[in-house]
Amino acid sequence: MPHSPHEIVLASASPRRRELLAQVGISFQVVPSEADETLLADETPESHVVRLSCDKALEVARRPYQRGRWFIGSDTVVVRDGVVLGKPADAAEAAGMLASLSGRSHRVISGYAVLDRQSGRMLSDAVTTWVFFKDLTSREIEGYIATGEPFDKAGAYAIQGIGAFMIPRIEGSYTNVVGLPLCAVISALEELGAVEMFGSSD
Repeated sequence: MPHSPHEIVLASASPRRRELLAQVGISFQVVPSEADETLLADETPESHVVRLSCDKALEVARRPYQRGRWFIGSDTVVVRDGVVLGKPADAAEAAGMLASLSGRSHRVISGYAVLDRQSGRMLSDAVTTWVFFKDLTSREIEGYIATGEPFDKAGAYAIQGIGAFMIPRIEGSYTNVVGLPLCAVISALEELGAVEMFGSSD
């Protein structure tokens, strides 16, 4: 593990990413990125999340007086039929998103980037998980929206929350759907020398 909790920086304001990284025992500080999150016209969802993950890590790492050596950026999108679904603006939009996902599968794509500021090396990639929804009744959609959970979630649902009732199965990484593909991120941290999960204590 790094010598100081300030060595690793999570460039994200997401409480879900913070919780995921903390659950594996990694010490880090949180410094939300202010990178522009606009989707460019010629970008695929995969290239968008990777670019934005890199931008987030770099934006925080380049700040004057910012402490830390390794910087983690990540971005997650929900994609149905090639259309990126963001966070719903209101109940009507949330209902439309949930109805469009009902009884079908869609992709959740998370990009990640880990920058070693000391060496200038950065590892980045995108991870895709297929998520399958059961058929939803109008009452279920209305009831779920009434909980308030959909409103700050891309695709209008949270697999780690009440929204779990809608999802009979997934194919791929669960933590990726929550917002951070932990296995891939930890592998990148290990390759860059930031952490050693179960290494020698010498």
